[in-house]
Amino acid sequence: FFHFRNRDDHEVDIVLEQGAFLAGVEVKASGTIREENFRGLRKLREVAGERFVCGVVLYDGEVSLRFGPQLFALPMATLWWA
Repeated sequence: FFHFRNRDDHEVDIVLEQGAFLAGVEVKASGTIREENFRGLRKLREVAGERFVCGVVLYDGEVSLRFGPQLFALPMATLWWA
């Protein structure tokens, strides 16, 4: 696990790396999701290029949403579903 932050204060809570691939995870306590919650993930995607597989914002809501190519908002409860 890694953390991403650049000098422009774009950040991602967790960066997962396996071989040549990267994925980013942001965790938000809010029950709503906004476009700005993906700011750091978009920057990570730009910096990582083809290595970037997907970015996920885990939030305290109930709906899974797509926020563009390779970007998703998922309810925190998704972690515990079998």
